[in-house]
Amino acid sequence: MNIKNPLKATTKQRGRRPATDRPEDERLSIGSSFAYGFQHVLTMYGGIIAVPLIVGQAAGLSPADIGVLIAAALFMGGLATLLQTIGIPFFGSQLPLVQGVSFASVATMVAIVSGGGGLPAVFGAVIVSAAIGLLIAPVFSKIVRFFPPVVTGTVITTIGLTLMPVAANWAMGGNRKAENYGSMANIGLAAATLALVLLFSKVGSATISRLSILLAMVGGTIIAVATGMADFSKVGEGPIAAFPTPFHLGAPTFEIAAIISMLIVVLVILTETMADILAVGEIVGTKVDSKRIAAGLRADMGSSLIAPVFGSFTQSAFAQNVGLVAVTKIKSRYVVAAGGVILVILGLLPVLGRVVAAVPTAVLGGAGIVLFGTVAASGIRTLAKVEYKNNMNLIIVAASIGFGMIPIAAPSFYDQFPSWFSTIFHSGISSAAVMAILLNLLFNHLKAGNSENQSVFVAGTGRVIREEDLKCLEHGDRFENGKLIDCDGKEVPVQASEKASEH
Repeated sequence: MNIKNPLKATTKQRGRRPATDRPEDERLSIGSSFAYGFQHVLTMYGGIIAVPLIVGQAAGLSPADIGVLIAAALFMGGLATLLQTIGIPFFGSQLPLVQGVSFASVATMVAIVSGGGGLPAVFGAVIVSAAIGLLIAPVFSKIVRFFPPVVTGTVITTIGLTLMPVAANWAMGGNRKAENYGSMANIGLAAATLALVLLFSKVGSATISRLSILLAMVGGTIIAVATGMADFSKVGEGPIAAFPTPFHLGAPTFEIAAIISMLIVVLVILTETMADILAVGEIVGTKVDSKRIAAGLRADMGSSLIAPVFGSFTQSAFAQNVGLVAVTKIKSRYVVAAGGVILVILGLLPVLGRVVAAVPTAVLGGAGIVLFGTVAASGIRTLAKVEYKNNMNLIIVAASIGFGMIPIAAPSFYDQFPSWFSTIFHSGISSAAVMAILLNLLFNHLKAGNSENQSVFVAGTGRVIREEDLKCLEHGDRFENGKLIDCDGKEVPVQASEKASEH
């Protein structure tokens, strides 16, 4: 007699869903969440303020107006992060991804500003291009089946490798025009911070190990203060609290050329964000399907659409924070959401932003070496799962990583190419992603004409034994600890080929 469980029936009738076991849904204590969230803020702070600094200076803004751009970047970065991590229907991947102003748009925005359009033209181009990006996001998400481990592993590895120049630049001081750029003092401070990261990671306490990046940054800052390399004297200057005023720097204007150039940037951002979503999904160990990618891309473009209202620019996921997730093993999206809350507060309280801004860039560089290296290591771990026998996967990885390294090894490589082409391929991440996707399609999906062992690099890498060598073996023979043992457990002598040929 089949008796239904009344509790199950009640649960079904009430429409309750069973508890989820997704790693990213883990909830930590409020204190731990904000501590780990603050690590995320420190990790991306240098990158998020760099864009408004560069664009503001190119536009000839006063220090006060540049401060408004920075506050807007922090404020919008926080809102975008909350949208991406917590999510609302159709928006947000619900993954531990930090959002912020995309560095991919810097060159294009500076070109628009320098061309006479000014910031209003930049704001207008961001609004229109983001709206188009929002419409095409579902199309981008449908190509997830073309991202097997050979593609995702290549892209993740390239993300880590392309970020290493950022860590090196930070370690040298961050400002190439400064007199002490690349000095032993700056590099020494970065080295001390790196040593602290490794030391705290070595400590037996799991809590200290997971907070190693934050503790190392605090320790590095203390060293900087003691040696006179950090200056907190200007923290008190300026307003304590301020709300980003809508269109404070002018209402948007819409210029066709600016919109087209920014649309190309949006395509690059969509590619990079999708790569980051796949990367963090791999690190967290959770399922990432086309629906989830589409929601993540919509969050990207939706926040980019609103950003110009408050004086900010295109938003995207920050790859360096993907590395932090890998280092700390803290996979909770609520931790990153706590970081988003901190960013919003920093945007509303410029005085707190000035405190974080006083952390020497060299300290960020020391931590960045571990963070970005971890991203590359995660990609290598993914590539270890790839099958390389009787296929072209090895050449796909080799060509894609090599292609992605070109703009890193030679930043001026694409200077003579059409602007639309250089905009796309000047990013090592998007270069590697495009190449990996195309080569994967060519060799693993369009298999017509393929033959076994197509790649000269793969041929001969498998272990083989000659047929004549097998003839001397008898049933029961086995190889143990470097010795050939017969069926009776006796060792069979192994002679050098020269001696064997004499008998």
